[in-house]
Amino acid sequence: MNSSRFVPLIVIASLFIPVQTARAQMMGHGGPVRTIAVSADGKSLLSGGFDTAAIRWSLASESAEQVLRFHSEAVNAVGFLADRRMVTAGADARIAIWTAGQQQPDAVLQGHQAPVVALAISPDGGMIASGSWDHSVRLWSLTDGTHRVLEGHSQNVNGVAFAPDGKSLVSVGYDLTLRIWRLPGATVETIALPAPLNAVVIAGDGEIVVGAADGRLRMLSAEGKDLGEVGAGASPIVALAISNNGALIAAASVGGAVTIIDRTARAVLRRVVGLVGPVWSVAFLPDGETLLTGGADGKIRRWNARTGEPVGSNLPGAPADPMAAYAGDPGAEVFRACVACHTLSEKETQRAGPTLAGLYGRRIASLPGYRFSDALRAMDIVWTPETVARLFEIGPNAYTPGTKMPEQRIGSAEDRRVLTDFLARATVK
Repeated sequence: MNSSRFVPLIVIASLFIPVQTARAQMMGHGGPVRTIAVSADGKSLLSGGFDTAAIRWSLASESAEQVLRFHSEAVNAVGFLADRRMVTAGADARIAIWTAGQQQPDAVLQGHQAPVVALAISPDGGMIASGSWDHSVRLWSLTDGTHRVLEGHSQNVNGVAFAPDGKSLVSVGYDLTLRIWRLPGATVETIALPAPLNAVVIAGDGEIVVGAADGRLRMLSAEGKDLGEVGAGASPIVALAISNNGALIAAASVGGAVTIIDRTARAVLRRVVGLVGPVWSVAFLPDGETLLTGGADGKIRRWNARTGEPVGSNLPGAPADPMAAYAGDPGAEVFRACVACHTLSEKETQRAGPTLAGLYGRRIASLPGYRFSDALRAMDIVWTPETVARLFEIGPNAYTPGTKMPEQRIGSAEDRRVLTDFLARATVK
């Protein structure tokens, strides 16, 4: 679907699919790769997927060394701690601390009331920051086990990052605000920006870079002063990475492209294209020249960040367009963004969300084999063209409170009509 009509942020529902391993392309997740992180020594990769699993990979052999199974929903954020332990955070609102080789977490951090979608580790390794769709940021001490809640965002918090000196924490959210929390007291400065914010990184010199739903990167000083912006494309930016030397920024979008930006020149250097569906995660290797991407096809790939070319035998091999059979159908074009999460046929491999096969006439949250929230199960809604249109007219949060579906609306009545007509044709069992 055209991004001007429909702006997905972060998709969170998932199913478990057994892990496989393969050389060259790191293939193991049973669905989109939601998040990736590289260890400081560049030897290990940690990934999290919509399939509820996290995987620790050897970057030398490109093989899975450990599968971490704990979260009951999508793993939205991961990281390596200073002591070589790992941290994962999920749509189940839990954060888990892991030791390599152990089958269960060392500790589970609980307190968030909604999906945790962002993690940051303080420069001294003693603290974890988490951002959640419960509109809060939390600071978790790894030394004494205490934590504190930082409140102020009025909508989903989508990104957090520590300043290089550890004296401040930056959070960004769907409420169009960037907040700089001065530590240790957590006094806050709020900067309003023109678009919903999905990701944030901070360079070694303290410059803040945020990625927004309007496809633009905005740069700010450590004090929040405007330092310029760069257009990465028309699609919402959902993930950012910055090279260790701060020279390059990678911006991943729901449109299936990654834009490489020269931070000093404030210019687009290259676009990595050829991937189908959203690119949910990006990370640089320590060399600053090699980029890793995780996308909708469940694969992790290497790229030369300067040239945009695949590294080694890690060829794109993009999957076939799942909407090719509906070319020219206006309703299919409106639906296009939805294929990241939903299939139209129960014969297809299930994605992050439930299949839409047999949608009309089905009661909400009644599809067997899929985990729905208690709030949805209690609702008395039957899916019809009228109820689907209403869902996108006022948005999921208003129409189906308690849903895990990202907030999104289709403002055009005609777009809603062609979408519901398309679903009537395409979802018949």
